[in-house]
Amino acid sequence: MPSTGTLLTASELVAAYSSGELSPVEATKASLDVIEQHDKELNAFTLVDPEVALDQARASEERWREGNPIGWLDGVPASIKDMFLTQGWPTLRGSVCIDRDQPWEVDSPVTARMRENGLVLLGKTTTPELGWKGVTDNPLDGITRNPWNPALTPGGSSGGSAVAVATGMSELSVGTDGGGSVRIPASFCGIVGFKPTAGRVPLFPASPFGALAHAGPMARSVDDVALLLDVLATTDHRDPSALAPPIGTYREAVRRDVRGLRAAFSPALGYIDVDPEVAQAVVSTVAALTEAGLSVEEADPGFADPVEAFDVLWSTGAAKWLDSFPAGSEERIDQGLRRVWEQGRTYSASDYLDAQATRAALGIHMGEFHLRYDVLITPTMPIQPFEAGHDVPPGSGLESWPQWTRFTYPFNMTQQPAITVPAGFTSQGLPVGLQIVGPRHSDDLVLAVAKLVEEIRPWATDRPAGSPR
Repeated sequence: MPSTGTLLTASELVAAYSSGELSPVEATKASLDVIEQHDKELNAFTLVDPEVALDQARASEERWREGNPIGWLDGVPASIKDMFLTQGWPTLRGSVCIDRDQPWEVDSPVTARMRENGLVLLGKTTTPELGWKGVTDNPLDGITRNPWNPALTPGGSSGGSAVAVATGMSELSVGTDGGGSVRIPASFCGIVGFKPTAGRVPLFPASPFGALAHAGPMARSVDDVALLLDVLATTDHRDPSALAPPIGTYREAVRRDVRGLRAAFSPALGYIDVDPEVAQAVVSTVAALTEAGLSVEEADPGFADPVEAFDVLWSTGAAKWLDSFPAGSEERIDQGLRRVWEQGRTYSASDYLDAQATRAALGIHMGEFHLRYDVLITPTMPIQPFEAGHDVPPGSGLESWPQWTRFTYPFNMTQQPAITVPAGFTSQGLPVGLQIVGPRHSDDLVLAVAKLVEEIRPWATDRPAGSPR
């Protein structure tokens, strides 16, 4: 059965390990085979280390043979975005300006927790340079492509992770999300991507994007996302903003009965133009949620587009990071990132504090909104995937990536948990995502509502012919 290992969810893989039907070595070899077959075209990975992966898999296989697995995901093939420090592997963040030839001796909290729980790390996934935009291409690795149509972008900035999971190159991955970077590519690639409450997954080193920065699990099922979040959601002394450990487990919380809860459905947040086919898929799924027992009312949260404040926070963070780069980097980095660097240098401390005040006010506003509604439902993306190699849809007249990701970045500013789950397909067979947002610290609730969406829109039966899995 090793050739079919990558068609299973992580939960199914672990069950197969437990029964002896499948081994971690077989599953890891199957993932490596898929990488070998498809990654030259799709460019999901910037680094693959078969020797290390198979050593980890053999150790896991021995633990399972002895009846001693060290975690709920022991032996599951996984990947990690090339934004996280990883002992023994370079962390280049998609940049030609970071020196590969230096000691790589530190694991980020995310990497450390994955190792401690026995996951098999296959390698590191591609990112735009410093994770700065909503698509995935960079001067170091080139263009990453959507597995549903390689001419199109998978989104970003965790695009490599989304492609790896969607194709079965890895069962699980962890991405970063400062303005939608987990949810954008998860939506475009037809998988589940979760941005938990800020601080739920510890970060080290601290992101220069500050309060916008999150890390989150990516998988092909809500159950797997919950299992991976249980691994990641632990404290780490290196992140002073990390939250206390959760009470209970997400793998249990995901099964909570959410019928009867109050949900607001905002088809456009009051100001966003949405592609008609995207809108139709989301409306259909919301109607099915109502039939399933969720109490849904159409209601906008009632805030204006906070893009100006977001741009200040984003560009000043980028400028702070890039100011530490070697002399001459201006000519070597992604030129779109260079423009963001130059923009960030124009803002004053007062501008930054004003943007932070806007962010705080938006968080208070959403807190009050959630006194009336348990969750907010929106489309994840207002558009369909577009041609790869472009920062904005060609011919759209748009100038920057936040202009086409307007459903995602507001909830980085508010630091709320937000998840995208598959909601259907366009006439071209491209995935459409539905976003569920909850109040801060309601990660368990958001996962439970996402599980209900998954049950009423089963991915396996909705998948069109020619899908990547």
